[in-house]
Amino acid sequence: MSAKGKVIIISAPSGCGKSTIINALLAKGEIDMQFSVSATNRKPREGEKHGVNYYFLSDEEFRRAIDAGEFVEYEEVYPGRYYGTLRGEIDRIVDAGHNVVLDIDVKGGVNVKRMYGDEAVSVFIQPPSVEALRQRLIGRGTETPEAIAQRVDRAEFEISYAPQFDHAVVNDDLDKAIAEVSDILKDFTAR
Repeated sequence: MSAKGKVIIISAPSGCGKSTIINALLAKGEIDMQFSVSATNRKPREGEKHGVNYYFLSDEEFRRAIDAGEFVEYEEVYPGRYYGTLRGEIDRIVDAGHNVVLDIDVKGGVNVKRMYGDEAVSVFIQPPSVEALRQRLIGRGTETPEAIAQRVDRAEFEISYAPQFDHAVVNDDLDKAIAEVSDILKDFTAR
């Protein structure tokens, strides 16, 4: 039987480059890790696929999974908008001997780290500043000014969680942030 994989937790306020960093590390292929697909009750965006980008659940399916204890973490990120990590998704990957990478919100990251202890490493990606984050979100051109304001307010709150993570990486220079996260994960997975 192969050794079990470990849990890699990467959290950040929205727009801090967390998905970009994870995707760059997956593309490099230097670290054996598979992406944990999160569940959400939001509708798919253009080009997103069920089971690839997210498990897209109806409100009722999401509530049923909560009641059944199927999530290691879930969060009502915005009123009526839920995101969560299914326990079965983590088990499937680590039991096959691969490291699993979780791209989750900060509260979930803290909770999952507490749950998995030394079998998990938690990395917080933070923006160089809240204003830099605001400019990135505006630059994406995908959201209304109200949605951007909501995300920035939330980011200010989320940044207060950074000290509860094993590592904090400032994403000011993307290549440098990718290299820093890569070094952290290589060190952790080699143990």
